[in-house]
Amino acid sequence: MQRILQAEFLQNQVSEYLIALAIIFGGIIVVALLDQLIVNRLRKWAKRTSNTFDDRFIELQERSLIPLLYLGIVYISINNLVLHPILAQAKDVIILILATFLAVRLVISVVEYSIKIYWLARRQYSSGLEQSLNALIPAINVIVWALGFVFLLDNLGFDISAVVAGLGIGGVAVALASQGLLQDLFSYFAILLDRPFELGDFIVLDDFKGAVEHIGIKTTRLRSIGGEELILSNSDLVGTRIRNFKRMQRRRILFKLGVTYEVGVTKLQEIPHIIKAVIEQTENVVFDRAHFLEYGEFSLNFEVVYYVNSSDYTIYMDAQQHINLELKREFEQRGIEFAYPTQVTYLNSANDDAKAALTRELSVDTGDGRH
Repeated sequence: MQRILQAEFLQNQVSEYLIALAIIFGGIIVVALLDQLIVNRLRKWAKRTSNTFDDRFIELQERSLIPLLYLGIVYISINNLVLHPILAQAKDVIILILATFLAVRLVISVVEYSIKIYWLARRQYSSGLEQSLNALIPAINVIVWALGFVFLLDNLGFDISAVVAGLGIGGVAVALASQGLLQDLFSYFAILLDRPFELGDFIVLDDFKGAVEHIGIKTTRLRSIGGEELILSNSDLVGTRIRNFKRMQRRRILFKLGVTYEVGVTKLQEIPHIIKAVIEQTENVVFDRAHFLEYGEFSLNFEVVYYVNSSDYTIYMDAQQHINLELKREFEQRGIEFAYPTQVTYLNSANDDAKAALTRELSVDTGDGRH
């Protein structure tokens, strides 16, 4: 038995081959036990939770971390053997390629998981945020894979300085050729990170208004109130003032009404109380103030402010309609008339008589046939 173990085959003793096999099988058993004891328990725990982040964390371990452990076990077992230089070099290259591939996948998964956990901690997670992050992941993948490729070339013995220089020159050329596209791309990242609006938000910018339907790498699409689709570049959105109505918790309403100058002082004093009573009886609104504001050209003007406890425009319009109808009813019962544009001409009768007498005097016959 001792002679068999000491026998050499391809520059290695049989005992060394057995040790390598023992390391492989022992390592596989240890990793499998860890998988069963830890990962399976985490998987059962994740099924009892409502969010998907713990499921993705377990998937991250299964797809990247465990294969890396298996690869490390194989490398340790083979590294103890004496191989032919060609086989040894091929072994190193294969292990390096596989390790780089698995490490890149692990880094991408960790970065994606970390970003989503960060956003979950900062704000409520939503389907719109999910879609935006899914659009960001490909850019992260490209960057990480490029770094992994450069790392692989460097460890394989290639001179990466020329590659890096070429990538730099190529990047400058591409940047100059696509300035507008890159500007929209960076604006997209600004929208994604700063979140001035999300999918479903109703926004107003300059003369455009609509609900956000899609946030793309170059353009953002809105659905206007009229039904048409508005396509705006991301750089235009970042460079302008945006009003986001969906995030408005309540709406402040200011409106004015005018009554005629014939309304007496007593009734003018009653009008703010009438307005207050009407608004306080309206649903979803909170009265703020009502004041006699000014003397207008043809009306006595009042200014009214109240709040709607909703950002829904329909609820606001229903409340305003109810207020208008009730004010009309209350004013009619009290004989208070709303003002409308009028112009009154006052004639002085004494001046009219003087002008008529002067006209008759100038009309007397002078005798020469002239008047």
